[in-house]
Amino acid sequence: MRNVLVIHYSQTGQLTRISESVIKPLQDDPQINVDLLELKPEQAFPFPWPFLSFFHVFPESVKMQPIPMQHTCPPRLDYDLIILCYQVWFLSPSLPTSSFLQSELAASLFKNTPVVTVIGCRGMWLSAQEKVKCLLENLQATLVDNVVLTDQCGAGFSFLATPLWMFTGRKKSYSWVPKAGVSDQEIAQCDRFGEAIATRLNKDPSKIEQPMLKGLAAVTINEKFIASERVGQHSFRIWSKIISAFGPMYSLRRSCGLMLYVIFLVTLILTVVPISALIKRLIAPLTKKRIATQKAYFSEPSGE
Repeated sequence: MRNVLVIHYSQTGQLTRISESVIKPLQDDPQINVDLLELKPEQAFPFPWPFLSFFHVFPESVKMQPIPMQHTCPPRLDYDLIILCYQVWFLSPSLPTSSFLQSELAASLFKNTPVVTVIGCRGMWLSAQEKVKCLLENLQATLVDNVVLTDQCGAGFSFLATPLWMFTGRKKSYSWVPKAGVSDQEIAQCDRFGEAIATRLNKDPSKIEQPMLKGLAAVTINEKFIASERVGQHSFRIWSKIISAFGPMYSLRRSCGLMLYVIFLVTLILTVVPISALIKRLIAPLTKKRIATQKAYFSEPSGE
C-alpha cells in the first residue's frame, strides 16, 4: 500500500476542483491510500474579497510572514508522496500555504519526502514557485513535478476578469467580461497527471526521485511574464515594507497607505507597462537565446 498526502487551500473552490481531478485516479486505485489535509487559517479569508481587504494581505503575502493556522495532523507523518496544491497571491504562494510550509508540522511531514506542486492561478506563477522551492528546500523535501493551470481568458483579459471574480464572487461578473478561472475542460483533463502518478507508485516501490509527468504538458511558460515578474517582485518588496510601516493588517492607517499604493499601481499599469511591453518586443531578437534558457529552467522539473 502506497500512501499519498494531498495538501491544499482554496479560497474560491477552484483549486479544490483541480486537486480532486488530479487525485481521482489515485483514490480509485485500491493499492493507494490518499489522505487529505485542508489548510485553514484561524481567521478565514472571505470570498468574495472586499477590495481593500484584498490588498491588506499584500505585505504579509510578499514577505511570507506566517499567520496563525488551525493545524490538523493527518493520520500519519510518513508518506510516499505529498501533493501540494496552492494559489498565488501577489507573486507569492498564498498566505495560508506559506504559513503552513514554515510550521513544525510541515517540517515533520515534508522531510525527505518527494513533492508534486499543483498551481491554479491567473497567469503569473514563476516567482511564487521559486519561493515554494526555497521553502521545500528548507524542509529537506524533493520537488519532483510541477503542474500549472492558468485562467482560460488569456493574460490580457484575465487582468480584469480575475480581480472582478474575486471582488464579486462571479466568474463572469459582467456580460462584456470574459469568464475568469481555469476552464472546466482543463480541470477535467488533470486526471492524466493522477494516472501517471498512480502508474509510477504501482510500478516501482522505490522512493520517487525523478519526474513522473514529463511529456504531459504539465506547465506552459509565457515568456512575456519572465521579465514582468522580476520587475513586479522588486516593486512588491519595496512597497510591502512601506505599507507595513503604516500599520498592522486591517488597520485604518494601513488602509491610507494602500490607497496610495493603488494609485501608484494604476499609474504604473497605464504608463510604464505599455512602454515596457514595446521595448521587450523591439529587443526580442537580441534576447531570444536567454529567454529560451529561462523558459527551460522555469519549466522544470516536469517540462512543457
